[in-house]
Amino acid sequence: MSAGEDRPQDRSQDRSHEEPERRSGRTSFVSRSAEVGQLDAVLDRLGRGAPAVVDISGGPGIGKSRLLDEFCLRARSRGVTVLRGRATEYEQHAPFQPFTDAFSDLDPQAWQSAPELADTAAPILRGVAGGAGVAGVQPPPPTPGGPLDRFGLYRAAADLLTHLGRAGLVVVLDDLHWADPASLELLDHLVRHPVSAPMVLVVARRDRQAPPSLTAALTRGVDSGAVLRFELGPLGRRECIEQLAPEVPADRAAELYAASEGNPLYFLTLLQAHRAARPPRSPAASQLADRMELYCDAPTGLSALLLDELTPLSTAELRTVEAVAVLGDHATPGTLRLTTGHGEAELGQETCRLIRRDLIRPRSGGRWALRHPVLRRVIYENTDVGRRTALHHRAAAALAEAGVPAVERAHHVERSLAGWDPAAVGVLIEAAEQSVATAPASAAHWLRTVLRVLPDAPPYVTQRRDLKLLRARALGVSGALRESRDLLHELIGELGPQDAAVRSTAVTLCCLTERHLGSYREAAALVRRELARLPRPSPEEAVALEVELSACALFAASYADARAEVARTIEHTRAAGDETGQAYSLAVAAIGEAYEGEMGAARSFAVAASALVDALTDGDLAGLCEPLGGLAWAEVFLESYADAERHAARGAAIARRSGQSYVLPLLLLCQAYIHLQTCRLPSALELTEESETIARSIGSSELLAFSLASKARVLLHARPPGDPSALAVAEEAVAAAGVSTSWYALTAWGVLGHAALRAGDPQRARQALLHAGGEGELRELQPSVRPHFLELLTAEALAAGDLDAATGWASRALEEAERLGLPAQRAAALCGLAQVAAGRGETAAAAGLFAEAAQQSAQSGAVLREAYALLLGAPVVKAAGDGFRAAAMWQRGHRLASDGGAGLLVGLAEAGRPAVLARVGELARSGELPDRLAALTTRELEIVHLVAEGLTSRAAAARLCLSPRTVESHLARIYQKVGVSSRAGLATLAAHSGVGGRV
Repeated sequence: MSAGEDRPQDRSQDRSHEEPERRSGRTSFVSRSAEVGQLDAVLDRLGRGAPAVVDISGGPGIGKSRLLDEFCLRARSRGVTVLRGRATEYEQHAPFQPFTDAFSDLDPQAWQSAPELADTAAPILRGVAGGAGVAGVQPPPPTPGGPLDRFGLYRAAADLLTHLGRAGLVVVLDDLHWADPASLELLDHLVRHPVSAPMVLVVARRDRQAPPSLTAALTRGVDSGAVLRFELGPLGRRECIEQLAPEVPADRAAELYAASEGNPLYFLTLLQAHRAARPPRSPAASQLADRMELYCDAPTGLSALLLDELTPLSTAELRTVEAVAVLGDHATPGTLRLTTGHGEAELGQETCRLIRRDLIRPRSGGRWALRHPVLRRVIYENTDVGRRTALHHRAAAALAEAGVPAVERAHHVERSLAGWDPAAVGVLIEAAEQSVATAPASAAHWLRTVLRVLPDAPPYVTQRRDLKLLRARALGVSGALRESRDLLHELIGELGPQDAAVRSTAVTLCCLTERHLGSYREAAALVRRELARLPRPSPEEAVALEVELSACALFAASYADARAEVARTIEHTRAAGDETGQAYSLAVAAIGEAYEGEMGAARSFAVAASALVDALTDGDLAGLCEPLGGLAWAEVFLESYADAERHAARGAAIARRSGQSYVLPLLLLCQAYIHLQTCRLPSALELTEESETIARSIGSSELLAFSLASKARVLLHARPPGDPSALAVAEEAVAAAGVSTSWYALTAWGVLGHAALRAGDPQRARQALLHAGGEGELRELQPSVRPHFLELLTAEALAAGDLDAATGWASRALEEAERLGLPAQRAAALCGLAQVAAGRGETAAAAGLFAEAAQQSAQSGAVLREAYALLLGAPVVKAAGDGFRAAAMWQRGHRLASDGGAGLLVGLAEAGRPAVLARVGELARSGELPDRLAALTTRELEIVHLVAEGLTSRAAAARLCLSPRTVESHLARIYQKVGVSSRAGLATLAAHSGVGGRV
């Protein structure tokens, strides 16, 4: 029999007796009852508390993919939609490749049910499906309105999965250890933000080959309960022999099992060699096999046995198999014809024979794939290098003819690039430009390939410079900050006087990178050296560098030391007529002065910066997203929450559209802080979690520490009393900050102190707060929020039983607050004094201080602090003898906390409910509190109480921080509800009900 003839089918190849699902070369499923039981339980709980992600790990050939086959079969039998994709070894820089592969399984009609979502998520969905003639599913192309930043893209993908998963959805991603960085980031997002639909994401990977980022993301998910993990071990001897080799003599089967070490792939390969009566090892393949096994982590001899399967093939069949190995997910009949040069009929016959030999298998979208990734690697690496390069070259041409985007062709172009080729390099540059916003790591990789082959000759100097700068940007936003900085240092050293504009851009970008690395002094020194190097810089160059120096000044030293430099920058930008530069430097001055507690100067700078910013277009502000964040933070410290939210939201929107993900955390966390202070806890938590995702992807420990600290602060108020999550996140924030002493790091330590105090550990709270502020005078504490931290120290001293220390901290807090003139900070100081007064038994004084703190908080719009003061003060007011007012305070505080999702305060309110509301409840049950009054709202009851005290509408309005007209409107509704027509009648009703007196 010649090598090209068909071999008689043996029992292992004849599977006509099996179910349809078991055909196409698939072996029968060997029982893994424990794992199957766990997966069945996931399907049973789909949409009812099932884990968001299932993580299946194990070595190559251990049966992960076969287990996924069984799981997909069971899911489909329940009517659940199943999408299945796979990462591939030689396409590790193709953005979103496993997700694209999975979405190619989706019914084309599904796109029509959510066209806008499909448009927005198109960069993830198009992939293979985006190439005409490559696959059967073609989602719509991306629209200009879609999100440009990759984090917006991740949210769009999650929204699409939510829509698709309404009736049940399983997404299976195999071989995730080979996934591209963009796919791993998307997976991390889905672990952190589980889809709100009956959906589960199942991933399979080789644990030893998985990148650290994948392992870390899944481990965090295990810790949070979002991920269910189990590892596949070797199959049992009995299962292997009885279910896979029942016809083999027992002693021979035992030998095969022992050689396979329980690995199903190796056992089946040995079994196939045994049935074909071939020797277990081909001497000619020994050297390659040994090299392969080091990579594949597979039992000895597997690679040689796989190579032996190729020996019966004809030359044409072997060339087809090699083409399938090279093409990967692009292996369709059309691309195979163009790549191999075989005719349609000839290719059809070859694929039929290869299917019968179980070397290739059909996949969705009319694609072909080799039986196993290990087999693909063996064939790919054993293909002659010249022939392999030619196959990649023809594949790239075939895909270009089919209209496939450059991002998909880049893999084949790169693999076939042997030297300088302008056309091929153009494809790689186009791919990098297309993906730099959504898959920057892939963009940086392709640009490195271009720079490697770019001739080192004068005609290419400008192109090399521009490509290095683009690659440095891509590296920075992908998280390779140090590599980006090193490349920028190299570029800056190469630029001469004729490259002043590019050099200024490179220096500015390098300073931003240094700041993200926490190297603030190095960033400032770099700018100063550049300013000194330029004897006569142009106004534009000087302004750009001086503005960057101003930004560095906020972190490199105390702002007082940099105040003169910032003032000079403001004057230079004003003289140059540079409105954007002036807005930038004014914003820096505003946040610097606000941080230092110089609120008059800060307000003046903030008003001037706001006037300029509001007059500029979004295009003018495209490069000012960071100063917009600075201005917004300055306005936060000034307690101008509405202006701050407006500027932060605008900056974030511009940053998203322009792809400036590296400045988003500052803007998102500013919005989160505003939502926290105004008691919008759910949205505040979402903003901090998005910031955390970005900070992790950028690789900046400074931004991560600040993001985690902000998240911990939100969790502290959002979770009920006793919840440990805030303390755990605060500890992670401090760990991320390391030995840094920046604002970000000190914020993390301050939040850790607050969390420890709430966790009932005052000693640890004191240590953390003093670490944040420095011993003695606590001058490291941010002056503009120092009263808040002093209030925490007051509470810590009271918890420790040190009344004298508490008195000292509280008195100092009031002193600092009076200097600042900020209502919310004054409210913090008043709460501290109230707690001290209550501790001394001065109940009436404490009641008055809590009431005043609530009024001050309401005046600034700090709803969370108002609710805190009301709920903390209600029991004290009750103890002072004013039960009705205590009840009104409790009811308003409880409503504010409930509406805002403040679980801590709701818990505090519920704990105090019996003591505060007991007497009022008794009056209502006894009929002493008429039904007419019981039907009033909390605000209306407060007004009735003040009327009963004899206050005029103006006086009541001042007490409640309302306008007199609002009080009159409330009174009109009260008259109608209770059936009286005058203030006198209302006061009489209140007095008879006991509302006007002490109850």
